[in-house]
Amino acid sequence: MNRALTLASSVAGAVIVALDGTVLVVAQPTLRRDLDASLTQVQWTSTGYLIAVAGLLVFAGRLGDRFGHHRTFGVGMVGFAVASAGIGLAPGVGWVIGLRVVQGVFGALSQPATLGMLRAAFPPERLRRPLAVRTAGIGVAAAVGPVVGGALVTGFGWRAVFFLNVVPALVLGVLALGVRSAPRPTRAGAPRLDLPGALLLALCLACLVHTLVALPASGRPPADGLGLAVAVVAGVALVRHERRTVSPLVPSDVVGVPAVGAALGVLVAASAALNGTLFACVHVLQGELGLDAFHSALISLPLAVLMVGAAAGCPLLLRQAGARRTTVGATVVLALGVLVLVRAAGTPALCAGFALLGAGFGTVMVAATHVVVRQAPVESAGVAGGLQQTAMNVGPVLGVAVAALLMGLGTARSPLLALAAMAGLGAVAGCALPGRTVATITDRGDVGTRSGVPAGR
Repeated sequence: MNRALTLASSVAGAVIVALDGTVLVVAQPTLRRDLDASLTQVQWTSTGYLIAVAGLLVFAGRLGDRFGHHRTFGVGMVGFAVASAGIGLAPGVGWVIGLRVVQGVFGALSQPATLGMLRAAFPPERLRRPLAVRTAGIGVAAAVGPVVGGALVTGFGWRAVFFLNVVPALVLGVLALGVRSAPRPTRAGAPRLDLPGALLLALCLACLVHTLVALPASGRPPADGLGLAVAVVAGVALVRHERRTVSPLVPSDVVGVPAVGAALGVLVAASAALNGTLFACVHVLQGELGLDAFHSALISLPLAVLMVGAAAGCPLLLRQAGARRTTVGATVVLALGVLVLVRAAGTPALCAGFALLGAGFGTVMVAATHVVVRQAPVESAGVAGGLQQTAMNVGPVLGVAVAALLMGLGTARSPLLALAAMAGLGAVAGCALPGRTVATITDRGDVGTRSGVPAGR
């Protein structure tokens, strides 16, 4: 597959999954009424998906490294389409929950591959623009998702939002499976799949996500102490296993690079701050200020518009200022947006706060993702993509959990200062990212010597 088609497939795959998440939120009240489901059951239509995705992303990325990113992307898209069709035909909420878990499994297969395909198709110095296009596509999906979902639910019912995915995902999957990939470069034969490491990581992340999702409902850690304890034990066992195994799930040429760890920390902090703020602001707009859902969506629209614009302009910032300055500056802008919303009441102030959120997050997402993907060797691009996607799934769950917990102790605006501080932590982590003059990386991912030539990260 040529570069243009690879980019189109990567963007379309990311958009389909992002759109699925946004339209589901709109459809859940109608789904609950039509299927006579409880609030807990409706919550599990999202929680089950999140747990499946979070637990499998890194292993799915390793499968792409082993068997080819186009192949895993194709399987993921076809499975996602079939699961979506099944949900649309589901006779009861139990079927919806089970099929959402299946949908999460196939979503986990496809998402790291969208980044792995880009890393394999584009040389490191040309990755900025494809990543910006991909981020802009996700921003558009976030903007139009509630509108599309609302129109479909109003006109055709909640099942229509799942049928929406079927044809485009199926077409993308079939096209990707028909691609004849070039032989994959390996260092010493194909690496073995680390199944024990994959199981430990899945257990750790699944328990962590479940604990974070359940925490706001319980309001106290002891209610989910077992899940948290299992996550900690599995995490410790994973570290010990990865240090001893010959073929680790996360190779040292990815996890051992300080810039990758810093970039992942930035993504967790920024996505937590953004999603926690959005969760709180929904209650501010519709509760405290008494706006309806439509006017609330209009006021928050600058977020999506600026996110798309910032993603498009980020490649120029990376060339001129480097990853460190770009990311730190963008996280500061994100934090300022949260602070503006702490006291904002009028429409101009609210729109300004949302615009700052979009400008900051759109830039952070491109810049930090660029560091993660570019630093990874081509043969580990899927693992790098899986780690990036894991950060982008854990961060929002963390942010919403913090927001919901603090809202229970105060008002809808109570979490905003803590979320601004969380964005500030992202700025601190961003200080560890590379500047303009860094070690160069060849198309095979080999680290060369320092040349003093700006690398434009």
